[in-house]
Amino acid sequence: MWNWLKTLYHRLGSPKWFYQITGKWLPWFVAASLVLLTTGLVMGLAYAPMDYQQGNSFRIMYIHVPAAFLAQSVYMMMAAAGVVMLVWKIKMADVVAQALAPVGAAMTFISLVTGAIWGMPTWGTWWMWDARLTSMLILFFLYLGVIALREALSPQEVAAKACALLAIVGVINIPIIKYSVDWWYTLHQPASIKLTEKPAMPASMYLPLLFMVLGFYALLGWSVLLRARAEVLRREAKSGWVRELLKDK
Repeated sequence: MWNWLKTLYHRLGSPKWFYQITGKWLPWFVAASLVLLTTGLVMGLAYAPMDYQQGNSFRIMYIHVPAAFLAQSVYMMMAAAGVVMLVWKIKMADVVAQALAPVGAAMTFISLVTGAIWGMPTWGTWWMWDARLTSMLILFFLYLGVIALREALSPQEVAAKACALLAIVGVINIPIIKYSVDWWYTLHQPASIKLTEKPAMPASMYLPLLFMVLGFYALLGWSVLLRARAEVLRREAKSGWVRELLKDK
């Protein structure tokens, strides 16, 4: 198993092999995201019982929570790709990091907007400068900073190193987001889903959320691979295999 993973890791460093193999993965990610998201939305909006405190306003969590999960995990993936690029000089890691940044920024934005919409009926205000919300806003600015830095710097190698360093440094904000509700006084409720504890909600509410989280991750896989494949074609435009590919089409 370890040898297989090691071989896959090295093969994914080849732009040509990455492009070929991910083309086979895309339909599976699309199918998985459609099935999971449709199932989660139907169960969450039509069958999950109304919350006894928040009424039907709680249903926005089926978008808010998965988006918040992805906002944080995508940044960690981006930082990990930055480490791989800086340490092992694998250029495909930078391609993946570049593909991740806009998706992570979009998920952070969705998380902030849906959180504000959820907060109005729950807290009586659209925004509070508490620790969780403020650290999520900082995460959004970190994403924008990585995207802007890549556009502002040249050549490509310099931009890649600068973006990798910013992503790695910014990881310090992730544990702040996660533990902010424990470290400081905040209106934001603690996590409803913990790997080490039983969910703090009935299965009729929990299962739709699980489907939505998995569906968002499948959607992430599809969108990142699509963007990465397009970037591979752009960077490898002068190589023989890309010319042959375009000629066949």
